[in-house]
Amino acid sequence: MQNVKIKCGLLEKSRGEYHDDIQAEAYIWSEENWKHDDYEHSHERHQLTYVEEGYQYFHIGKKIYLVPQYHVIWIPSKITHQITSDAREVNLRLILFKSAPDEDFYNDVHVFAAPAVLKEMLQYASRWNKVVTENTSQMSFLKAMLNNLPYFCDENSSLQIPVPYDARLMPVCSFIRLHYQQNLNPEELAERALMSVRSLQRIFKNETGLTLQKYAQLIRILKSIELIDSGQYTLSQIAVMIGYKSLAAFTSSYFAITKTKPKLKK
Repeated sequence: MQNVKIKCGLLEKSRGEYHDDIQAEAYIWSEENWKHDDYEHSHERHQLTYVEEGYQYFHIGKKIYLVPQYHVIWIPSKITHQITSDAREVNLRLILFKSAPDEDFYNDVHVFAAPAVLKEMLQYASRWNKVVTENTSQMSFLKAMLNNLPYFCDENSSLQIPVPYDARLMPVCSFIRLHYQQNLNPEELAERALMSVRSLQRIFKNETGLTLQKYAQLIRILKSIELIDSGQYTLSQIAVMIGYKSLAAFTSSYFAITKTKPKLKK
């Protein structure tokens, strides 16, 4: 008999496609040290994910979203996504909604830091962890959270890694991701794209919304988040490891991307 996998209470009937037999309009699902499949999946529920420990990358369409600790991501129903992380430990809280209000906010992916009131609501909701039967108190509370999400959202689009459609730019992106510690050489990057420096700069900005320098800065800061999570280095060491000449320069760049200052875990 073929094994049927269950993820977040949903049955995986075929690879990456989940069947929803749950009657509850909304429910919360949390597990310690979360494990994921290494392939894309989708389901017919809207998903709110809170990263309580570690960090997660969400691969959605032509973008990769970093969701650091204490951030949430909203993913609309039926959106195909894949999740990856090299964090030492990942603890997530998911709330899955059968329906959402008919407003523009709920039709798009959003990543934002969870404000204190949302953290408190998520903590309170954990009393219903894995309760997938109808419960009036649970439904009322989770619906109130859902309806208030647009007011909690202070979007941080800087945590998105754009993936260009133009295949000529892929070697450029790959090179920057592998050599993010180095100063960029536009001529060398242009050679990899088989185009002039001017054309590369123009096309790259049009495709990603970022200059080559801003893209490299983003990759550096995302790498620093992984190094901070490892707990093996000081902030000064991390600054040097990712290519900054001083802790002050790293802190300034980190704040520009994440809107917070870098901080080691206790």
